[in-house]
Amino acid sequence: MPLTLQEAIARVPFLANAKNVVSTPLTGGITNLNYKIDADGRSYVLRITGANTDKLGIRRDVEYSASLAAGKLGIAPDVMYYIEPEGYLVTRFVNARRIPPEVLRQPNNIMRVVRKLRLFHVRGPKLDAEFNAFRVIEMLTDVSRQNNCRFPFDFDWIMHEVERVEVALTKDPYRPTPCHNDLLNLNWLEEEVPGGIDELRLLDWEYAGMGDVFFDLANFSHNQGLNDEQVRLLLQEYFGEVSPKAFARLRLMWPMSELREAMWGTTQTGISKLDEDFQGYADLWFGRARQQLTDPRWNTWLKDVAG
Repeated sequence: MPLTLQEAIARVPFLANAKNVVSTPLTGGITNLNYKIDADGRSYVLRITGANTDKLGIRRDVEYSASLAAGKLGIAPDVMYYIEPEGYLVTRFVNARRIPPEVLRQPNNIMRVVRKLRLFHVRGPKLDAEFNAFRVIEMLTDVSRQNNCRFPFDFDWIMHEVERVEVALTKDPYRPTPCHNDLLNLNWLEEEVPGGIDELRLLDWEYAGMGDVFFDLANFSHNQGLNDEQVRLLLQEYFGEVSPKAFARLRLMWPMSELREAMWGTTQTGISKLDEDFQGYADLWFGRARQQLTDPRWNTWLKDVAG
């Protein structure tokens, strides 16, 4: 059974012993419940995990390891406590503001994002979980079928294109790297640093795992709506050059990331207890993926990744 908010607070020593504790719900998430906890002049964020999130491929111990490392690297808010075995996180609350996509995709911010991602890719720990986009799509498909979820009319065609991408990419296998894998716009914050330059912070490490850096790069690109020029800037900042092969790999992983979102929404229609329009979310992402899968350059990209 999940803990209530008060039960969770009681499990955190520095909150349980505080003289004055005030909790405020935080909005924005559609998987977990998040609260700002003010206690004796300090502020924290407490995440109470949603039901059945293990069926989405989430491992809370891995989330904790990734969050802890990202905090120490200056990428994420610091982890202050971990409630076991429930897997609830308490992190430092940051005074920050959201960054709209049109701002985050400005050239200077694209370069700032790349530096944060590359830092975790290079200096992050080896995580005890694999994140392979193709296996994730398969896993979510299996769970969705078990829960009688609705699939789009052209799902067989979509999966055929997914298979073509996987075959093309196996000609140059990726090196498993610690990745975030969920670079939604809402997961980026601009923390206000008194007397200094503001700092980018990256939240929500629950899908972190050893994966393909091109999934992270594509995931960020489609979530912020980058155009081709902005994608090339991102690749130039990350690799120091823009090769046709790298551009093609990112563009092939783009719809794979969108299909992960689509299947995530499909699965949630069958397992989530939250009052959200998960079917609408799934339909949105299937529609976006179709646009990429029918791009006139699609077959060229499939050839370029083997070059």
